[in-house]
Amino acid sequence: MSFAFAAAKVLLFFDMSKFITKIIDFFYHPFEKWVSKQLFRYAACGGGNMVLDWVLYFLIYNFVIGHNLVYLHFFNHELCLTPHIATLCIVFPITLVTGFLLQKYVTFTQSQINGWRQLMRYILIVAVNLAINYFGLKICVETLGWYPTPSKMVITMITVTISYLGQKYYTFRIKKIYDY
Repeated sequence: MSFAFAAAKVLLFFDMSKFITKIIDFFYHPFEKWVSKQLFRYAACGGGNMVLDWVLYFLIYNFVIGHNLVYLHFFNHELCLTPHIATLCIVFPITLVTGFLLQKYVTFTQSQINGWRQLMRYILIVAVNLAINYFGLKICVETLGWYPTPSKMVITMITVTISYLGQKYYTFRIKKIYDY
């Protein structure tokens, strides 16, 4: 019974990715003279994931964390996270998964690289972006005194370019005949 349930979930996921692709492609036609379909899909998927990131960040920062320091206890050690960094730690795994699935099954569907290898490469690119987010938030919020949510938005704009190039040419690269 568990195999049937797992198979049903996989089929539902593929149907959902096809549905999302059809919606994005429907809106692509007015833009086809200016951008490739792949870039448009990337922008739509990445944009949707970015909005999810911003909304989750805002909600968790303001209503879950509540602008409070977060204390974590590990064995005999205590770690104190500032509210904006604690929020980043909560939101990050959610948008990591949604971003990977959207890019793999909607944007970069031509890549023949093994799925686990794609995931590891995706995580590497995202880790670079996470470091940029972390240090960017530290600088913007703690040094410059900016509000956390607009700071996150500015930093996201910087990481979008890094992410697209990394995902296209590294994570979901299409192997050419001479690639080994």
